[in-house]
Amino acid sequence: MWLASPALPVGGFSYSEGLEAAVEGKLVTDEAQASDWLSGQLQLTLARSDLPALAQAHAAWLAHETAQAQAVNTWLRCTRESAEFRAQAEQMGRSMLDWLRNGPNATDPRLAALATLPPAPLWPTAFALAAVLAGATPRDTLLAFAWGWAENMAQAAMKAVPLGQAAAQRVLSRLAAELPAVVDQALSLPAEGRQAYAPMLAILSAQHETQYSRLFRS
Repeated sequence: MWLASPALPVGGFSYSEGLEAAVEGKLVTDEAQASDWLSGQLQLTLARSDLPALAQAHAAWLAHETAQAQAVNTWLRCTRESAEFRAQAEQMGRSMLDWLRNGPNATDPRLAALATLPPAPLWPTAFALAAVLAGATPRDTLLAFAWGWAENMAQAAMKAVPLGQAAAQRVLSRLAAELPAVVDQALSLPAEGRQAYAPMLAILSAQHETQYSRLFRS
């Protein structure tokens, strides 16, 4: 539950992951569109890429297989389709590493291995190790990761669309209802089945890099 909290000091609240650009482009203008947008992002990106990669990174760290964790980290970096998405994953990964270094598992050798992942430990890879150190099961790890994403995105929708609090809670309720099936799908997906293909999201993220007025870093 701690790892799922938006209050975790990794900066997740400062990103909209393309949503702000979608609002600017009039693709998301109300609660219904925000709900559909975030549900689509959950089903088409997290379910097929970050969540299965997270599960495989969890297995790698649990088995002390640094080479396998590095392979997952490399794949994740190659699938960040904009400079913003790459910077977000690297910044949140480094912040998670810093937080873990100040915790009760600071001497675990896997933290040193995480720090050496080139060019940086990415957010899902670092989150996977944090979950392993916390004793979380793979399913609970994916649920915590996805719930943290959902809460951050609901908050982003409140500010960017904007939505009222009740509307944002309805959006979050829909996402919460979809999470268990998405997580089960991700857990059953083999490494060779992972895919990252969301061209509209990538284009919006790239456009956001030069957006004139914005609240979020991505």
